[in-house]
Amino acid sequence: MSALRLRETCRYPGLGRASAGHVVFVHGLWLSGRESLVLRRRLARQFGFRVHRFPYRTLACSMAEITGRLHSFVRALGSPCVHLVGHSLGGLVIYRFLERYPEQPGGRVVFLGTPCRPSRVAREATHYRLLASLMGHSVAAELVRSRERHWTMTRDLGIIAGTQPVGVGRLLTHFEEECDGTVAVSETRLPGAKDHIALHVSHLGMLMSARVARETGLFLRDGRFS
Repeated sequence: MSALRLRETCRYPGLGRASAGHVVFVHGLWLSGRESLVLRRRLARQFGFRVHRFPYRTLACSMAEITGRLHSFVRALGSPCVHLVGHSLGGLVIYRFLERYPEQPGGRVVFLGTPCRPSRVAREATHYRLLASLMGHSVAAELVRSRERHWTMTRDLGIIAGTQPVGVGRLLTHFEEECDGTVAVSETRLPGAKDHIALHVSHLGMLMSARVARETGLFLRDGRFS
């Protein structure tokens, strides 16, 4: 979809730019999406988005099942403009979703602390039987297995990484670079993304951050960070 077409499908009466539309939030591993309440409220209040939480079972469902349900979820909104925001594993769900179902409404994408490259924390977790079982085979394959990911989708992608090293991930591995306590900044980089920004927030703390909410809204609206 061309940039002009994207602006057309995301424009609503009374708005001079692509600032309205739906946003679907996709949560990460072991979470439910409820932890994104503050972020979702800020996106709604500050930018006028209609924000939805997409829940899925990270352990019981395969990636094919999850992306299939997300496809039905987006289609049920019936909107010509649906932005996607993924936290951690949620970003990889969105990646697989758009890879499998490329014909989607117009919109942009923001990844929050998504390990686009193999996750060192997830790799270390596979060495412990209990943690490995809690990840599930489908999830482990996405987080651990080396994959050559490249953003070739027609919609713009913005990535926010965290640099506050607070999180349980530090109990499993030692980072010799900036990280959010679970994901290293270098692991969040994805060739083909339009913009990338690193903020002083932790992996879960980014969901509570006013700055992260503002940057997310700006990218969804304008296609760039501040």
